[in-house]
Amino acid sequence: MQPHLSRRAVLSAAGLTAAPALLAACGTDPAGPESDTPQTGGTLRAAFAGGGADETLDPHRVNLFADAARAKAVFDKLADLGTDMAAVPRLAESWEPGADLASWTVTLREATFHDGSPVSAADVLYSYRRIADPEGTFRARQDLAPIDLDASTAVDDRTVQFVLHHPLAEFPNTLAAFGAYIVPEGTDDFAAPIGSGPFTFAAFEPGRSFAADRYDAYWDGPALLDRLEIVVADEESARVNALLGGQVEYAHDLSATTARANEDNDAVALVASPGSNMLGFAMKTDRAPFDDPRVRQAMFLLCDREQLVESVLSGRGRIGNDLFGLGFEHYADAIPQRERDVAAAQALLAEAGAADLSIVLDTADVGSGFTEAAQIFAEQLREGGLGVEINERNADTYWSEVLTEGQIASYRSGAMPIASHISQRLLTDSPTNITQWHDAAFDDLYLQLQSTADETARQALYDQIQQRLHDEGGYLVWGFADWIVGTAGNVRGVEQAPANTLDWARFDKVWLA
Repeated sequence: MQPHLSRRAVLSAAGLTAAPALLAACGTDPAGPESDTPQTGGTLRAAFAGGGADETLDPHRVNLFADAARAKAVFDKLADLGTDMAAVPRLAESWEPGADLASWTVTLREATFHDGSPVSAADVLYSYRRIADPEGTFRARQDLAPIDLDASTAVDDRTVQFVLHHPLAEFPNTLAAFGAYIVPEGTDDFAAPIGSGPFTFAAFEPGRSFAADRYDAYWDGPALLDRLEIVVADEESARVNALLGGQVEYAHDLSATTARANEDNDAVALVASPGSNMLGFAMKTDRAPFDDPRVRQAMFLLCDREQLVESVLSGRGRIGNDLFGLGFEHYADAIPQRERDVAAAQALLAEAGAADLSIVLDTADVGSGFTEAAQIFAEQLREGGLGVEINERNADTYWSEVLTEGQIASYRSGAMPIASHISQRLLTDSPTNITQWHDAAFDDLYLQLQSTADETARQALYDQIQQRLHDEGGYLVWGFADWIVGTAGNVRGVEQAPANTLDWARFDKVWLA
């Protein structure tokens, strides 16, 4: 396996001296005709940004995209998300609601773990109970909160009767929750994990590399690749140059600037999912200065979204309106687009006694355009009279640190249902509540939404929740970027898909021509 790929090492190994000059020679469609016949065999090497020692093989603790890609290779969920954010059956063959929506029956398909044992209802209940453990720190815990796991039972080996604490119209989305993977009953050690996914674990070194081999008995058909290797390359330039230098065949998370510079090279293919990557800044609503909603509203008004989209995304994206999920089901698109208004922002700051406010803006090179966006936004805030210090944090520990530390931080999110975004990030007990938004009335409104069977009434509650977040929430969402990956010219089968959906990082369907 390749080790951690630093930018300097990649440039040296590839014999490269000036990345911009090389990128200018690249293009978009080397993948060949759609009629190519899938072939088996070979090793695909994929470069992802990493998280150093915080990387994990515990599928219930996934946080980074690299963690999620590894988990997806080795494990399976009951359901996953399609590009429209609707739940697609995976280990669950079917699901049926009870008459009152307070119970759901899930039938499992015939599938086996890598040790040959069948995936059973007992494995499902064990996995969900582990995730829901209040002493744990599992990201999907809040998504599973509606399930009464004490009352839920295994009807037989392939049937689970889920009993809920309250009616839940969108229960299938729960099965597709980020990190809700099924592990063998009793598993709590993931040094050499056993899952039911398309690849079997081979090796792992946190912050450096991972390898897995094809599982021939995979329920969805064996992978075409013999082997998958995931290597860590934190900087985008390192991932791009590893691809250009032949060290990897897949480079994850490329910027719009890189995509524009790569439009004419027959050796590289770019696969983009339009507007699926949310970009913004997360303000801590539980501490000064952002515990005052007027200060948060001023930040919204000082943001020049058009400039950020044009500069950071090279125009390859859509302007945000401080809400997650643009284009997804239940998005409140009737809320008027917020426009920049420096005078109104200054009036709000003066009213809040914060006219001379100085803030510290956290950022790190953990995603395409992060640092550039922070620098541009800092200048926009300075135009409004604010003092801004940019704090460059360590990329390896950035996400764990800014979850609880600091005042405001660069932020992004891949795709997920809007309900999952709320449950994982905006409820009092949400495990990744980076804005520290704690509001009991908001929690109750979300519970009411979940329990509402009528679609029109449920949409009205979605609109009400999103209006509240638009008015005084902690997420400043300035744009939605195209989600872009790059592949070598001989790679086939990479689908256009938002991050965190079924077809994202779906390496079992990829092959080498």
